[in-house]
Amino acid sequence: MRVALAAALFFCVLPGFSQTGKRVRGTLSDLQGGAIVGASIKLVSDLDSAQTSSSNGGLFSFNNIKSKWFALTITSLGYDTLQQRYTFEPGKNELTLSVSLNESSQLLAEVSVTGAAPITVKEDTLEYSTKNLRLREGALVGDALKKLDGVEVDKDGNVTAQGETVTRARINGKDFFGGDIKAAIQNLPAEIVEKIQIVDDYGDMANLTGNRSGSPERVLNLEIAPDKNNGDFGNFRLGGGTESRYQATGSYGKFKNGMQLSVLGNLNNVNASLFDFNTRSGGARRGPGGGSFGRGFGGGAWGGADGLTNTQSIGVNYRQDFGNKLTMYGEYSFGHTDNSTLSDRYEETTLQDNFILKNSNINNGSIGNDHRFSWNVEYKPDEKNFFKLSPSVSYRNNRANSFELANNRENDVLINDVDNRQNNISRAPNYGISGLYNRRLSDKGRNVFVNFSLNTASTVQDQERIINTLVYETSIEDLDSVYQQHLVDLDNKNINGGTTLSYIEPLGTYSSMEVSYDFNFASYDNSRHANAYDAGGLLIDNPQYNNSRTYDYSFFTHRGSLTYRYRKDSWNYSFGVAAQPNLLRGGADVDGIHIPIYRNGFNWMPIARVEYEMSRTKRFNINYTGRANEPSVTQIQPFTDYSNVNAPVTGNPNLQAEFTHELRAFYRNFNISGGNSFFAGVTGSLSEDKIVTNRTTTLDDSLGVINATEYLNTNGVYNTRGFYNFSKPFADRTYTLSFNGMVSYNNNASYVTSPADGMVLVTRRNIAKNWILSQGVNFRYNPKETVEVSPGVRYTYNNTRNTVSAGSNRNVSTWALTLAGTINLTPTWVFSTDIAKTSNNGYNSSVAANPMIVNAYIEKQFLKGRTGAIRFQAFDLLNEQTNVSRTLTDNSIIDSRNNRLARYFMLSLSYRFSNFAGGSMGFEGPEGVGGRGPGGYQRGGGRF
Repeated sequence: MRVALAAALFFCVLPGFSQTGKRVRGTLSDLQGGAIVGASIKLVSDLDSAQTSSSNGGLFSFNNIKSKWFALTITSLGYDTLQQRYTFEPGKNELTLSVSLNESSQLLAEVSVTGAAPITVKEDTLEYSTKNLRLREGALVGDALKKLDGVEVDKDGNVTAQGETVTRARINGKDFFGGDIKAAIQNLPAEIVEKIQIVDDYGDMANLTGNRSGSPERVLNLEIAPDKNNGDFGNFRLGGGTESRYQATGSYGKFKNGMQLSVLGNLNNVNASLFDFNTRSGGARRGPGGGSFGRGFGGGAWGGADGLTNTQSIGVNYRQDFGNKLTMYGEYSFGHTDNSTLSDRYEETTLQDNFILKNSNINNGSIGNDHRFSWNVEYKPDEKNFFKLSPSVSYRNNRANSFELANNRENDVLINDVDNRQNNISRAPNYGISGLYNRRLSDKGRNVFVNFSLNTASTVQDQERIINTLVYETSIEDLDSVYQQHLVDLDNKNINGGTTLSYIEPLGTYSSMEVSYDFNFASYDNSRHANAYDAGGLLIDNPQYNNSRTYDYSFFTHRGSLTYRYRKDSWNYSFGVAAQPNLLRGGADVDGIHIPIYRNGFNWMPIARVEYEMSRTKRFNINYTGRANEPSVTQIQPFTDYSNVNAPVTGNPNLQAEFTHELRAFYRNFNISGGNSFFAGVTGSLSEDKIVTNRTTTLDDSLGVINATEYLNTNGVYNTRGFYNFSKPFADRTYTLSFNGMVSYNNNASYVTSPADGMVLVTRRNIAKNWILSQGVNFRYNPKETVEVSPGVRYTYNNTRNTVSAGSNRNVSTWALTLAGTINLTPTWVFSTDIAKTSNNGYNSSVAANPMIVNAYIEKQFLKGRTGAIRFQAFDLLNEQTNVSRTLTDNSIIDSRNNRLARYFMLSLSYRFSNFAGGSMGFEGPEGVGGRGPGGYQRGGGRF
């Protein structure tokens, strides 16, 4: 049915593309050569009247022109209106134009009067001007982001824009430190940035051709002001405090003649990590994910991370433009972390006829080193050809240990005490390369695109687990204690990659047809060697604990699609159909027996995207995507993994690949005259053959609580989420009131196996219905750069209902009140405070906490331009910093409380400088920032 509709659409639109008369075609750009997209272009003559808008790459065209002359009127927000008359040369029926627009100084003046930070909607891009943001001297990009409507920055440095997490950072369209968000917003000065863009990025193919498919990645792009492209700047801080706290940070940047150099360094024990090593370079192609035995280790911590962390980091980011044809850019980063975390945990499990309570005290420690290198080479020999090549390397080694003391009760009867010690050593090198080539075959839109990626990763782990149990209640005679030592060696290798081919054929002035083919593969090769010993050092007579096993499998997907795209004036839509076969094959050697695996599947899926531009400030779009996901190594392994004897995992070699349908709809509205902004969105997904768990919980006399996991395919799993943000400024943005809310519903399926009617195991299907509601109100008083006060309140409600166990149905709610303020007491004395009160309801009393965190500092600025400062800082004055969380499973509730960095006082000295050929960096206020940055983030033929 879907194929028939696409074919009918294809043949219906073909007859309308015959053309007669004269033709006008052209490109529209700004004075720096950047494409202007979505401009209104009107053509009139004595015989003609037509109107269109510039497409991706700034392209426009008119057909069937009858007159020998015509006049164009071109208007676009932010640019002066252009009116120009043109005449066809004698004997010629086609005219090619290249039109440039000047920026509108009148519009900028009008915006300045209202005080509204202007927002421009450009297809998948929201662009904020920093012109009128009231920023303090020395403000960073993160400070500017906090003043943007619909953008939030939390205390850990995570950025959310219009309800979705921002995952990558770029400068002038190029990855900064491999796309590391925290490195960008915590180190770059806001004064060098002219425009901040929030981009729904569909990858390099969409950026080059304008044709978008799949799910986007939300990206932060910073456009540098032209007068800040020739000079250098730096910021350095050194501090020491009570509780042996210390911090030494430094950043240096140099921009000159197409060269950008950034050097960052950090040495501290105040939970302030410089990089997020979980961020991978974007490269030239997005590759598929992978899996392996065991569990990986996380990256660096941030200011609000659990536990106490010592951090040493350094990184270099470099970019060089060799004329207009060749650009190279990349980064190297290193980070060393040493973390210690204390946790209290309460776990309640409801079974068919009884319940189990587990109380734990846990001490976790880890020491890790991360290396990350990425490089990009972009070559554009002419206007028709574009090449990109992106190699990357990363290496991570980690040493972790954990010590847990737990007691287990069954129906309030103490069964045992368990001492569980773990030591893990892991090493994980990763190598990758990706590339692309794009060729414009004609100015009419004919285009061919090809890319590829190849990545290899391996993880080697050495695990030791020692379990020592004191038994109080047991049916086994003379059993009072049990000792077990488990040693496991894991070696996992993975290689994945693929290629994409795309051909676009223009069908007329406003439409095109795309034929594409996409191939992806992932191959895994894993081995596991395990032994277990008793207190005397002898092997335990249990084949489940002592074995050697190898396992490999591969997953392949092919995807062919046919897509019709139409764009004219306010409408931009795509419809088509895709076919995706997939193959899963492999095998395992288990106890001398080879177990083969072979599964295949096939999915038809529609392609649909509709975008409607009601005006330059109002836009609505809706997008459907579908994707297949292979089972992970753990899910498909045809044996039971006892690496953790308290949580054995049994794979299912009969699993099918799951398929997920996703629908996304967004609406954006910005009122220039009043400065009001409104963003809203709805997302939903439905999974077929969803891979879910079958969990069996028992209480073992010698090991304590055992949660065994198996995997099954099932249907009926779906979720939906909606959000909104509304901001209203008053009195030249002296006051800003913002409302934002979110509601989500998750319908998750799983299976629960537990003893019933004695010791008979019964398996039941569980549906977990989860509602999350959140509403926040924020107010900002910011009459000038030296005064800002921002109170806020947020309420969050989390409700889960399980069909299997009513005992695990609980409600959790949180009230969070915040107050942040900074004020200049005199021109050189600054006082700042940040207060957060959290009230948690519904948690178990053993872990519940309602902390009130009070941070404050007073700073004395000195030297010319106030570039030097001495700061006295108090962190967590009431000494209440902690983190409370809840995890819900099918029949269990786990409440946890983790320690965090607590009260300390610090005295620090800082110095910053800037030297730019176009003038100082604007330390006297944001008025020094203006103009348009070069090489902005444009789509479809603009400079990339």
